Amino acid sequence: MTWAESMLWVVAPYVTLVIFVGGLIWRHTYDKFGWTTRSSQLYESPLLRVASPLFHYGLLFVIVGHVAGLLVPISWTDAIGVSNDAYHVNALVWGGLAGLATLAGLVLLIYRRRATGPVFLATTVNDKVMYVVLAAAIVAGLLTTVAGFVPSEVSYRTTVAPWFRGIFTLRPDAEAMGRASDLYKVHTLIGMALIVLFPFSRLVHALSAPLGYLFRPYIVYRSRSDSAPRRPAGSRVRQNRPL
Repeated sequence: MTWAESMLWVVAPYVTLVIFVGGLIWRHTYDKFGWTTRSSQLYESPLLRVASPLFHYGLLFVIVGHVAGLLVPISWTDAIGVSNDAYHVNALVWGGLAGLATLAGLVLLIYRRRATGPVFLATTVNDKVMYVVLAAAIVAGLLTTVAGFVPSEVSYRTTVAPWFRGIFTLRPDAEAMGRASDLYKVHTLIGMALIVLFPFSRLVHALSAPLGYLFRPYIVYRSRSDSAPRRPAGSRVRQNRPL
């Protein structure tokens, strides 16, 4: 293992995690009111109603697929009777569809942000950098998906996945990562860059899911009945003012 590989696959992951956790703590401490996506629905709504669900639901499936692919060892799927080939095909098909949906939603969101004047004026340099890195991560992921349809003896489940699991046991397998294809390495590096950027961008709102909204009581609206007393026109209401 060379010095460069050691820096990339042993040191860099922990630097990424430190910046990620430290950035979240800093953001929550000093920028609580900025912990938001800064909604722009007021300026343009029709396109947002299509692009936002497409992007968010697609991204959700992408994340679930990544978690399952990286954290579930081959021995576990073999134990329940799922062959590696069957798992691989399902991961490529469903992962590809989710990736395409996410990319389509992102393209629509970027187009909306550029074509809608008030939304474009509210776009910061930070937002632009975030969109570039996010788009690069999605495109790189789709390229690895396309490349995955070509039969190969080297799989991400035997290279990237063991390295990723080793990070959390403080034993990242840099040699396994070294056997991964260049596409997987690039995709991984872009992913780490996105994690570093996450606490300092609008992406942080993903950690503020309004779970209380699901359990809040109903809001009851009542119309004023005709029998309710009405104040005569021109009359004044006397108010008790504090001294």
